[in-house]
This record gives sequence, C-alpha cells and structure tokens, in this order.
Amino acid sequence: MTENDPSAQDPAAPRHPETGQQAAQGGWAGSPYGDQAATPETGGTPQYSAPEPTYHAVTGADPSYATPNPNPWSAQGPASGQTQQSVYPPPNPNPYSQPGTSVYGVPPAPTQPKRSGGKLLAGVALVALLVGGIAGGAVGYLTGGSSNGPVGNALDAPKPAQQTGNAPAGSVESVAQKLSPSVVELQVSGQQEAGEGSGFVISTDGYILTNNHVVEVAANGGQIQAVFQDGKKAAAKVVGRDPTTDIAVVKVDGVSNLTPVEIGRSDDLRVGQPVVAIGSPFELAGTVTSGIVSSLHRPVRAGGGQGGQETVMDAVQTDAAINPGNSGGPLANMAGQVIGINSAIYSPQSASGGQGQGGSQSGNVGIGFAIPIDQARRTADTIIKTGQAVQTYIGAQVTDAPQGGAKLGAITPGSPADKAGLKSGDIVTKIDDRNIDTSDTLVAAIRTRAPDEKATFTLSDGRTVEVTLGGQPVPAN
Repeated sequence: MTENDPSAQDPAAPRHPETGQQAAQGGWAGSPYGDQAATPETGGTPQYSAPEPTYHAVTGADPSYATPNPNPWSAQGPASGQTQQSVYPPPNPNPYSQPGTSVYGVPPAPTQPKRSGGKLLAGVALVALLVGGIAGGAVGYLTGGSSNGPVGNALDAPKPAQQTGNAPAGSVESVAQKLSPSVVELQVSGQQEAGEGSGFVISTDGYILTNNHVVEVAANGGQIQAVFQDGKKAAAKVVGRDPTTDIAVVKVDGVSNLTPVEIGRSDDLRVGQPVVAIGSPFELAGTVTSGIVSSLHRPVRAGGGQGGQETVMDAVQTDAAINPGNSGGPLANMAGQVIGINSAIYSPQSASGGQGQGGSQSGNVGIGFAIPIDQARRTADTIIKTGQAVQTYIGAQVTDAPQGGAKLGAITPGSPADKAGLKSGDIVTKIDDRNIDTSDTLVAAIRTRAPDEKATFTLSDGRTVEVTLGGQPVPAN
C-alpha cells in the first residue's frame, strides 16, 4: 500500500451508513454527494454525512430497493483494481420504449384536454400556414441558386428588325413626322431683353406665324433668328403683329422651298378630341407632347394676362404639355392640321389665372391655352396683305353684371353698338347661341368673329338686337 495507490483503504476512514463500504478517493461512488465532493473543477473535500434518500424523479420509487449494480454515471468512475457497487441499477437505454425489469416505471401517456373542433381546426390551419410559408421560402432558396438550366441574357439576344414604313395614320408619331419640318425655334433679343419661343412656316418663301409676345422685344430694332429642324439658321424680321390677339407674323431672309403646315379649322373642335403640341420648351427644340382638347371658348387675356380687356382671346384649352418656349408653336389635330397657336399656360401663382410664357418661367400644370386657328388665320392674312392687323369691335365699354352677363357702359357715337340701338346699362346674356356670363366672355365672343359679320345679341330683359360687327386697325407700336 502506497500513499498514491487509489485502491488502498484506510481502516480509520468512515464507512457508508447503509452499505458499510469505505468511500473511494474523492467521495462515495454512486452517492449524489460524491460527484460534488472532490472534482477537478471544485477541488472540494468529500462529505461524509449520510445522504437523504433519493427518489426517482418520474416514478417516485426508492432506488435503494433495487439490486445494486455498477454506476456508469459516476463522475470519476471505479478506482483501478477495485470493484465498486452502486445503489442505482444499470439504466435501460430507453426506459420508456417497452416494459421490463427497469426500476423506472413506464409513465402513462399524457392525456390531452378536450377541445372544440373549431379551435382544433383553427390551430391546424395556423400551423399549416406557418409551415407552408417556411417551406415555400426554403424551396425558393434552394431552387434559386441551384438551377442547372441554360442561362439567358438579354444582352446576348440579337437586335430586333429595324422599323420600316411610315407611322400609322392618326398617331402622334405621324403628326410629329408631318409637322416637325415646319416648326422653328425663334431666338429673339432686344435692347434690354432676350428670349426664345416657337413658330411655324405658313409659306414656302419664309412667312412664319407666331405669338406677339414672343417677338415684341425685337419689334423696335431687335434681332430675330429662326432655327429650323435641320439646324439651319436664318435672320428674320417682324412683318406685323396684333397685341390684342397675341398674333404676329415674321419673315426669314435668304431661305426658300420651306415646308408650310396644313391649316385646319377650329370652329368644329370637340372637347376630348386628341391633339399634339410641338415647340421649343426651355430651348428644347422640336419637343412633341400630346393630350386632348380640355375645353373650348375659354376667355383668356392674350399674353397670359399681361394686357387689359382689349386683349381677351377665345382660347382652346388643352392638357397637352405646354411650357415656356412652346409659345407660338402649333397645336394640331391627329390629321396633322394646325388648329391653334399655343399662347399661354395657367399658373397657380397668378392671381388672374393665366400666365404668359414670354416672361414667366412657371411650368406645365396640365392647363394650356391656344389661339383658335380660324381667328389667327384671318389676322395673319390681313397682316401679310396690309402689314397691319384689324380688330373686330362693337364700340362700347363693358363690365361684369352683378346678376351675371355683360353690362354695357359708355357707347361710342357712330359705332356698331350705337347703330344697332344698344344703350348704356343694357345687359347682354347671349350672342347667337352662346351664353354670356362675364364681360370677358362677351369680348372673346366678338373677337372670334370677322368684321362686317352679323350677330344677334340677347339682353337680360328678353329683347334681341342684331349687330353688324365693325373692324378697326390695330395701332402699330
């Protein structure tokens, strides 16, 4: 027996209170206290007090009544050369798998509380949904990165066949192809100002129709340069202009064989019909936009409200995008015929509800206005033939009537209104079949008509008066 012999026993060492065995080094083998008494982790000393009986955690049986067998779960194991006995029998590898000689009783199967069928089905449905979501994610992950099929790449595909043939008739594309060669960008400069706008060719020898507010800064000694679709440039000069209708005609020098537009008519326009606008918004020449006729006979101050009542025009309203620089460009129907000249846009910052494109940099909000081509055509023809525009008038001042309509003020002696018998204080409520609700509406309705044309005025008292409209030259300035 040596001091380091683990199998040696000390006669004075205490013995197990039940088995009479001496404790192995480090504690009683099989004792619940032996594992904690002296381990490499705790470094403690063996506890020799008698342990309290230990009962099975599941069955409650006293393990001391079982036949002692070696304890395979001892923390240190049996000492070398010495057989140790454990109060615990060897465990069945699976005490719950089948009944046998194990001291562990087979636990009864747990009873499930009864539940209503609805709740059970709901629970199953919930599980199914959760499982389905997880499974779907897993499948997506697995298939996403493990495809063995051929890889397709759009960059490797051949180009499609090149477009051939003409654009379909009645399309925006066909209108653009037809009109774009006739639309020009006008770059203007004066003594103190400079700007740009649009116009369109109306004759092969260089006459161009545009807005007065586009060229007025160059009217007195300024310069105008026309830039065509192909990039060619030519100097231009003002032939004549009409501030009251915001129409002007210019002519380019040294250019021939130009392509004029086809002029349509505006007296048969319908709300909702599609239209196309072409121009140079923000100096982006040749810009094409499309929309519809949103409304007809909108009284709008020419130049976007910069003028007085004498400048009111009977505008075509459109939602085709019109921006600064579109002024003077064509508004066309789907046959490529010009039915208006883009002139103004609505600006929410403007108290008058209109904003000229010449001096304003407000953008498109879907409300633009064009001069009806019937009125513009008549004015342009007069300018080219005489160098001066003629304005249609009746010779009476007019204001809004409180109850609606246009109230006549002072009547000019010898004017069309005086000759027709109209009196100051009369309230006009209709011209022919058109209702008159404001003074601007009355002015706009008169401007759309030609001099010497007859019109029937209906007054608030029910009387009707036939008026032969007059014409007077617009002073050049």
